[in-house]
Amino acid sequence: MPASTEKGFSRRAFLQGGALLMVFTLVPASRRVLADTEVDTLGTVVLAPDLPGSLRTNPYLDAWIKIGSDGITVYTGKVELGTGVKTALLQIAAERLEVSPGSIRFLTADTALTPNEGYTAGSHSIFDSGTALFNAAAQVRQLLLESAGRTWRLDPSILKTHDAVIQAPSGQKMTYADAVAGVELHQYAKADSPLMPISDFKLIGHSLPRLDIPAKVSGGAAFIQDIRLPGMLHARVIRPPRPSASLERFDSELIRSMPGVLEVVHDGNYLAVVAHDEWQAIKAMRKGYELAQWNGGDPVPESSTIHELLTRLPAKRYPISHEGGSLKGSGARFQARVTKQYLMHGSIGPSCSVAWFKEGLLTVWTHTQGVYPLRAGIAEMLGLPLEKVRCIHTEGSGCYGHNGADDAAADAALIAMRLPGQPIRVQWMREQENLWEPYSSAMLTQLDAGLDGQGRLEDWSYELWTTPHNERIVNAGRLIPARLLAYPFVSAPSIPIAQPEGDGDRNAVPLYTVGSTRIDMNFVTDMPFRTSAMRSLGAHINIYAIEACIDELARQSGSDPVAFRLTHLTDPRARAVIEQTRDAFGWPQRPATPGTGIGFAFARYKNIMGYCAIAVQVYVHPQTQVIEVERVVTAVDVGQIVNPDGLRNQVEGGIVQSMSWTLYEAVSYNAEGVRSYDWSGYPILRFPQLPSHVDVHMLDQPGQPFLGAAEIVQGPMAAALGNAVADATGRRRLNLPLGRAVEEA
Repeated sequence: MPASTEKGFSRRAFLQGGALLMVFTLVPASRRVLADTEVDTLGTVVLAPDLPGSLRTNPYLDAWIKIGSDGITVYTGKVELGTGVKTALLQIAAERLEVSPGSIRFLTADTALTPNEGYTAGSHSIFDSGTALFNAAAQVRQLLLESAGRTWRLDPSILKTHDAVIQAPSGQKMTYADAVAGVELHQYAKADSPLMPISDFKLIGHSLPRLDIPAKVSGGAAFIQDIRLPGMLHARVIRPPRPSASLERFDSELIRSMPGVLEVVHDGNYLAVVAHDEWQAIKAMRKGYELAQWNGGDPVPESSTIHELLTRLPAKRYPISHEGGSLKGSGARFQARVTKQYLMHGSIGPSCSVAWFKEGLLTVWTHTQGVYPLRAGIAEMLGLPLEKVRCIHTEGSGCYGHNGADDAAADAALIAMRLPGQPIRVQWMREQENLWEPYSSAMLTQLDAGLDGQGRLEDWSYELWTTPHNERIVNAGRLIPARLLAYPFVSAPSIPIAQPEGDGDRNAVPLYTVGSTRIDMNFVTDMPFRTSAMRSLGAHINIYAIEACIDELARQSGSDPVAFRLTHLTDPRARAVIEQTRDAFGWPQRPATPGTGIGFAFARYKNIMGYCAIAVQVYVHPQTQVIEVERVVTAVDVGQIVNPDGLRNQVEGGIVQSMSWTLYEAVSYNAEGVRSYDWSGYPILRFPQLPSHVDVHMLDQPGQPFLGAAEIVQGPMAAALGNAVADATGRRRLNLPLGRAVEEA
């Protein structure tokens, strides 16, 4: 679709991309929302469905922007997770306000100050919050112009702005702080915003230095783990050996007698120790593990039979796509069974939180991805009114999904209530993070697809088995500490995310033109392990399976894999990223070295967001079967690019993360328990294993909606890697991870 140089981010322009989501879901009764209330995909109530982005859920302009004598403050409910989103959102707001980024005080995710945007997840930050800020800032600036125009009795259209100053042709000037006196910002945003010619953009589309980098590279206070408050005490938790185990005996008094120990929290199966300094807390925790005697607990399955177990556990079957008749192609066919194991987030810094119960208010500093849902869960767990709990996001050291951040925050909150007036810091240990964080679900998929006599995709049958990918905090029972109390809370029922976003079925529907589809998801809720969100959810394995099938059908029909994809795609933006990648890679050229292979893959994330095509060259050592990634070339289209360097960071990071998942990562476990309690039991990609060369091409679409970038690469990179290994070895590997598991023929 050609981009107009005069097109702004009005509702009309936003809708033009066909990406407005109207999703209905069941909300637990504890949240007191009627069942027919419309909520967005991140769980926040829709108040103004005609508005773009997160203005739908937070329609008041002053929820986003405040202007006063102390300057300009801009708010977002999204959080910085190391993706550079804080920098990009600041650029958007500054662009439309026509001020320098340095003149803005930019605040993220604080339940006392910022709008409720649910979770920072699913590549929605720029897509939703960026779109909201783009429109809100433009409308606020227009209101300021109109205020100055009324004062001067001039048409606002002849006024200009620069660095928070309004100027008339005569030279008259008025600051934003003066103009706002004649403006009521506590009003609903409008569906249409003032246009801004793309040629006037000074910040959007340009690389600004990341706000979050200086402290990280200089050893400054960059993460929640670095917080130190006056009089802060240190706590450690003592977890059961496995979920549902019962505490039979524990000597609290012996622990209290240890040097520096101030408190032992013992409530049912919940145990924690509090001490003056961190080392004293660690020693008390270790002694507590020695003394605690537990009984029972949930059984752990065998990893070798987990996929068969998934097909036998209680599940609800969801039809995802049943289009076309009962066709059966007369040409080439491909049938496959594709699996992945449980993955962990593997956060470099184990989860941490600081809580302070002071003068009736509980303040929690947390690296959660959703401060508002966490606040509600903590308030329910502690029996506090919502207004007596404040959650403030502070960046954590590594996440990309639902790790232990919320549980650590609940630990800190629970302990802080026992010691009013003193800040409590809870730091998990590495083995606690690895054993108690929610994993990414193991999955099984079965695929059967065929071509017609003319070599076109005729029928596509796909079935998958998965446990939930979305056990975010919708009630107190989703928090581990709340489940361990003497009067435990019960987790809310598991509900899959509806299409087109999807859960385990994310990207299960191929974007290619197919005569008929029969796609179903078996949603398993009797879980061997607690599972929840990890970057891209089910898209990682679904795209892997789809693109393996496309390659195999192309091979059987004698077609080039790239040409075969283009034959079955009509979306011009999909074709553009494929053609750019093909040409930049020099497809299908490759070195003549034996063991070298090339692979290609494509996907549009969730079929509604960013586009990505990727080509990979690998070398598979003939004796050891060690896989080396020699070259990666990719092209991406995420609509209007805000910060090119930030986008490049995201794409390159996604390539590395997907490589690690696809080649190495899998939780190790058997009937005796989980063995991946440290890095030796859960290997991840190391620096020597990085690709020798990565080439990223970014197809900018000025004036088009923001589509999000954080998760568009994981699926295509995995698929291209699998296709390259098949090309190098002549053998299709269908069980992930490729570099560790024994493969089936």
